[in-house]
Amino acid sequence: MSSSSSSRTAINVLIAVAAGHLINDLLQSLLPAIYPILKDDFHLDFWQVGMITLANQMTASLLQPVVGHALDRHPRPHALAFGMSITLGGLVLLAAGHRFALVVLAAALIGVGSSIFHPESSRVARAASGGRHGVAQSLFQTGGNFGSSLGPLLAAFVVAPYGRHSIGWFTIIAAIGVATLWRIGEWHTRARAIERAESVREKTTHPPMPAAHVRRSLVILVALVFSKFIYMASLSNYYTFFLIHRFGLSIQQAQLYLFGFLAAVAAGTFAGGPLGDRIGRKAVIWVSIGGVLPFSLLLPYASLFWTGVLSVIIGLVLSSAFSAILVYAQELLPGRVGLIAGLFFGLAFGIGGLGAAALGKLADVTSLDFVYRLCSLLPAIGLLTAFLPDLPGSMPVRAKPATAGAR
Repeated sequence: MSSSSSSRTAINVLIAVAAGHLINDLLQSLLPAIYPILKDDFHLDFWQVGMITLANQMTASLLQPVVGHALDRHPRPHALAFGMSITLGGLVLLAAGHRFALVVLAAALIGVGSSIFHPESSRVARAASGGRHGVAQSLFQTGGNFGSSLGPLLAAFVVAPYGRHSIGWFTIIAAIGVATLWRIGEWHTRARAIERAESVREKTTHPPMPAAHVRRSLVILVALVFSKFIYMASLSNYYTFFLIHRFGLSIQQAQLYLFGFLAAVAAGTFAGGPLGDRIGRKAVIWVSIGGVLPFSLLLPYASLFWTGVLSVIIGLVLSSAFSAILVYAQELLPGRVGLIAGLFFGLAFGIGGLGAAALGKLADVTSLDFVYRLCSLLPAIGLLTAFLPDLPGSMPVRAKPATAGAR
């Protein structure tokens, strides 16, 4: 196969896996987007809303590193389609469940589907990257974030007017996702030789750092993920309630503001990877987490107009970090793509879930205003970036054509 044909194949695979991520995260994002509807249907308090998120994100958090480690050792390319099938089952239960316990179970099943999807799809994106790992991860994650941004719109214009049972209509989207991911699995089966060669090359050209330095760097990265995703949990899970409480917006109006924030998150995610390839992962992490601090400090005190503007800026800047963090961590531990993807996606889900539950309880005890003032300080943790080493693999790269065996 010619180099240009291989490159086209890799681009097509990246687009396909990004589309699969869009579908996966669109379906995932329906859950927090319909929290006001679930709250009314089941007469929930904020603590119970947080428990739904906890069930969803803890299943993903606990399972993702296990799945990633297992797939590193025993690849199962069709695990992608299997994970989406589990998500489909969770949607059916979410639409039909008539008790709070069934809603929690549905949320857990959706989390299981995500835990299977992310490690394998991240590995596919890296295998098809042609050496532009940041670009590949950004495109992959942008698909997911764009899907997440669509969830509130679908909740506002489909679920809100037609009721919770209309979620069943989205099983059609899930079925399309299963078919798409099955074909991606077929490509990855044929591309395993590329992945093995890439792993050997990385271990040869970038000798491993001392174990103590790796551990310290991973601890710092975990702290950065903590600051990012606790703050993101405060916005993605309680932003609509904050807007309704503080400015008297309707559910549909608040969903539109949430869409603006999540769309900005998608745009920032897309920018983060290419910037990391161009200027280095560490620089992107610096700008992303530390640079958002002035805006986060202003948000709890802003008017409605400036709240919308600041939330978009925060979404753009803060979201650019995760691609850089993930690729930086993969370069710390070459050849452990699935484990690192599972660990950091799992941390993202788990920290977000614990944060949602804790913030919900705190909001019940104090107020949403207090929660937002407290969370505005979290980006200051980004100052720990100063202690991360400069990795050779994180320097700017030149694209290489991927040589996949797909037709």
